[in-house]
Order: sequence, then structure tokens, then C-alpha cells
Amino acid sequence: MRIGLAQINTTVGDLAGNRRRIVGAYARLVGDGAELVVFPELVVTGYPPRDLLFKRRFVPDNEASLAEIAAQVGEVPAVIGFAERNTAADGRSVFNSAAVCRAGRVVAVARKSLLPTYDVFDEDRYFEPADRVTVVELGGRRIGITICEDIWTSPLVATRRRYAIDPVAQLRDERVDLHLNLSASPWHNGKGHLREQLVTQTAAATRTPLVYCNAVGGNDELIFDGRSMVASADGRLLAGLPAFREDCRVVDLTATGLAPAIDPTHRQPEMKDIHEALVLGLRDYAHKSGFRRALLGLSGGIDSAVTAVIAADALGAENVTGVSLPSVISSDHSRTDARVLAEHLGIQFHTVSIADVVAAAEGTLGPVFAGRPRDIAEENIQARARGLLLMAMSNKFGALLLTTGNKSELAVGYCTLYGDMCGGLAVISDLPKVKVYELAEYINREREIIPRSSIDKAPSAELRPDQTDQDSLPPYPVLDAILKAYVEEGHSSRDIIAQGFDEAVVRDVIRKVDLNEYKRKQAAPGLKLTPLAFGVGRRIPIVQRYVS
Repeated sequence: MRIGLAQINTTVGDLAGNRRRIVGAYARLVGDGAELVVFPELVVTGYPPRDLLFKRRFVPDNEASLAEIAAQVGEVPAVIGFAERNTAADGRSVFNSAAVCRAGRVVAVARKSLLPTYDVFDEDRYFEPADRVTVVELGGRRIGITICEDIWTSPLVATRRRYAIDPVAQLRDERVDLHLNLSASPWHNGKGHLREQLVTQTAAATRTPLVYCNAVGGNDELIFDGRSMVASADGRLLAGLPAFREDCRVVDLTATGLAPAIDPTHRQPEMKDIHEALVLGLRDYAHKSGFRRALLGLSGGIDSAVTAVIAADALGAENVTGVSLPSVISSDHSRTDARVLAEHLGIQFHTVSIADVVAAAEGTLGPVFAGRPRDIAEENIQARARGLLLMAMSNKFGALLLTTGNKSELAVGYCTLYGDMCGGLAVISDLPKVKVYELAEYINREREIIPRSSIDKAPSAELRPDQTDQDSLPPYPVLDAILKAYVEEGHSSRDIIAQGFDEAVVRDVIRKVDLNEYKRKQAAPGLKLTPLAFGVGRRIPIVQRYVS
């Protein structure tokens, strides 16, 4: 059987735009000889629709859009993810479903059984679960249909069982001829390999070929990497679609003796993954929000340099503006490095001094601050002056302002609220500082784009003379290791100290993480890159007194 995989990039809530993409992909794949076309989970609505599902017209409107799509489906069936009204008297009002369309109508519907409620997922808030996997007959074949989480029951994923039922086990007992999984599985670093293992092991466990069609693109903070794939009944990967881009491809399950049709980008190095994820996430966040231009402050440091490169790659150098905002204490090398980076990238560049703004603010506050020593209050006036001017330029030119802080800084609050945290998207806020250095080296792998001095010099906020990050923080390799253990893995201070870290350092880092929850709640949304990002997947109270 020739299966068409429609790995397409949809936008949440854009029912008309998504419909055009679905119909276009179907036509292309049928033209390429597909005998069955498979789309991702909730492709009609875009994923995740979240509380749009509570709007009174949204679910009926998505069903009407599905009917328009089905009307354009011919004899070649298409399996399409959508939100289905639950007409029963009890339970939640919506199912996460897949429509089997053929000859102008919906001929069958499959519903998702397992509704994830961990990390960024909150599906139990919206959907009613099915209690059994659906099997349909098409062309004399028994085809089992699952949706995303339905196959995430393997010990590869969790050491304990999350659900009372197991759709994979149900399918194994059904003895189907083909298994389709419609997915919207967001990416994080390292997930591609895990997902490939899961798909191939599931195919082997059910002794059934598995066609896995995943979403691609960015929606809010989530990045979907695609990497749709097909596995044989004995657990071999037969085909792998590319990472981080749309692709419509026909895979012949009956072909024998052929080398696997695995796109070179289906498996690629970590830094290439991170770079492409950031580029896709920024491009889609900007374009789907109506922005074509971006603006950012260039400090001459590594964080703003990496962010500028991502912006130029995502939006085109002609659509990016970098601004150097020196104060009276800014170093010459910071100004030079910012200018050289802009020249290397070919982006627009401006220098706007904040000296007069800072002096005016300090003069205005002088009578109120009289008799008190200079401290962080005066330092932060500089950061907030930069935020004020950048936001003004963002408003004037209609450009999306990008913040440039990394995950390590955001974790411990080494950032200024209403200052360098101002912006519409925090591009690298889920990238630890050590990974920022690795990404900078990857960017410079063929030629120097980021000035060498930006990578080699000691990082500094330059809010006071001779300041460096390490005046306030442990070395970044130590800090990042502690943060990963505490934030992403949930270890207590005692656990981390037992791993060999200095007790005073551990307790200071954890104290800073806990104290700065209020800053993160007010931060710009950031692109998710790690298994646990600061954002919708992490819900720590701001006011709490638990000490681990």
C-alpha cells in the first residue's frame, strides 16, 4: 500500500488557512500515487487549540471546516485530525478525534484514548477519552488508528504506568494490517531519538507496520519538528521525513529490497537540531503573529549575538535591526563587537546612547535617594532605559522586540524586570549558558559570524565598572548542572549536594531560583528547547515556602 504522509505546518485557529493546506497536501499526495493519506493530530484546528475549545462556535466551526475538506476528498481515503463534539449527556464536551474521509464524506471517526496532563499538555481539561482503540476497514484491510499519546505507553517513556488502559496492547490483540498514529508531538532536545525508538518498538510489539505522521512548525512556545516516519512490522525504520520543515511524501509499504528512504535531516547533530528549532520557532512566532521584522539590543556579548544570528536566519537579514545602547560605563570592545556582528550578518545597525536618559532618571530620583549609597537600583536604571528605548523603537517600526537572556540567567533572576526582559519573544530563554557557547561555535563552524571576542571574553551585564557574571554566580558549567538537576529533574538540595556539589553554592542557587519565580511569570514567552522549560509546563507557585 502506498501511504501519503502530510507533514504540514498549520496555525492554531486558522481554520480557513489550515483547510487550504490540508486540501493542497491531499491533492499533491494523491497525484504522487498515494492510496491513503494521513495527516497530523488536530490538523484542522492547529495544535494546541487550548481554551479556544471553550469558545461556543470554535468546535462547530472546525467541524464545518472538516466537512468542506471531506467534500474534496475522492476515492483515496484521508485520515484527518479534528475536534469532535461529544453529543452524549455526560463527560467533557469534545473528543480529540481522527476523521476517515472518502468520496466526499466522513465515513468513520477514531477517538483518542490517552489524554496527557504533564509538562505542556493539559488535554484532560478539554477532551473526553475513548475507552478503546478504533479499527476501520479500508480496501479490505483492517487499519488501527491511534492519536499521539495513545502509543506513549512504553517503559522508554515512563518508569510507571500512567493510564489504566493500553491502546497498543489493544491493537496487538486486534491483529490489524496497518497502524496509523496521528501526532502533534512537540520537540525538545533529544526527543527525536526517543520518538524513533518508540515508533519502531511499537511496530514490533504489535507486529504491524506503523505510519506515524507528526506536526511541524511553531505555535506559541512549542516547536514541532515533524520527523514523521514509517516502521515495518519487525521494527525497522522504512522511511523518515525531514526535521523542522514541511514535507509531503508517499511511502510504499509493499516495496522490498529498497534502502530505507530516510531524509538526511531526520537524524542530525544536536546543535543543528537546536539551531533549526530556534529558527523555525522564531519565524513561525513572528509570521503567525503578523510580524515581518525583528529588533533586538546588541550588547557585544554572546547571548545577543546568538539571538541576532537566529533572527537573521529566521526572518532574513534585511528584516532585522540590531541596536547598541551604550552607557557611560560600556566598554569599547562591547560597542565594537556589536557593530562587527551586525556587519557580518548584514543587518541594520544603530547606536543609541542611554547616557542622557540614565542621567535624567538619576537626577529625578536624586532627592528621593538622598543619603543612600549607589546599589542595584541605579544599575537597573540602565537596563530599564534600554528597555524603554527598544520598546519605543519596536512600536515605531512595527518590529517584534526579541529578548536575549538565556535559561541560566532567567533561572536565578540575573535579569532586570522591565529592562532586558522587555520584549515579545525570549528566543533563547530555554537554552542554558553552556549550550549558548556550543551553539555559537556551531554558528561559526565555517566562518566567523559571531566575533571571537564575544565568545572568549568573560560574560558581563556591564551595569557597573569591571562587572562579570561570575561576581554573582558560580561558573556556568557548575550552575547549569545544578539547575538541570533542580529545575528539570526535580532533585532536592540534599540530592544535588550528594552528587558532589558545594553545599553553600547549591543552596544559594536554589534560593535564587525560588525567589525569582515572580520575574519569570512576567517574562516574555520563550521557545521550548529542554524537557522542562520555564513556561506553561512548569507551574510553581510564586508565594510558597517549601525548602527541599
